[in-house]
Amino acid sequence: MAGIKSDRWIRRMAAEHRMIEPFESGQVRRPGSEKVVSYGVSSYGYDIRCADEFKIFTNINTTIVDPKKFDPNSFVDFTGEICIIPPNSFALARSHEFLRIPRQVLTICLGKSTYARCGIVVNVTPLEPEWEGHITLEFSNTTPLPAKIYAFEGVAQLLFFEADADDICETSYKDRDGKYQGQRGVTVPKC
Repeated sequence: MAGIKSDRWIRRMAAEHRMIEPFESGQVRRPGSEKVVSYGVSSYGYDIRCADEFKIFTNINTTIVDPKKFDPNSFVDFTGEICIIPPNSFALARSHEFLRIPRQVLTICLGKSTYARCGIVVNVTPLEPEWEGHITLEFSNTTPLPAKIYAFEGVAQLLFFEADADDICETSYKDRDGKYQGQRGVTVPKC
């Protein structure tokens, strides 16, 4: 497996493979005079944004969170530019960007330090070769205080690893007909 890929590689792959749509070719920090959590191409990654669709976990219905038999009563749907996650709680969202991961690429997603320094953990599993869709983002508020997530601003950074030409995977996520292939919107657990 070759090393992590640079900003030039990311721009080329976005143009040639429509890997990230919509795509921001530079790092956006302040459109106009407004402060934003940065997004777009960075030195060795791409900072994705969060859309305005959220599923906030709740205990109103006293259900149990079970990944094998997920109960939709576990969350409340919310649409808006600012999502408030209750203390010690959790929310799902989706990336604003739609991704198409090429067969020779593995993508890792890590939370941005701006949120981490506020006690908000962003968790995403790896994006496998030939996976495509909106990324379902998991936000965990580890603090005893309510926490804000800003839609259409940076929330996590994607790192791209490209396999050597003679070492491309035999079976991709698409080949396996993965259960989250082509997901749009916030996608809850499937088993």
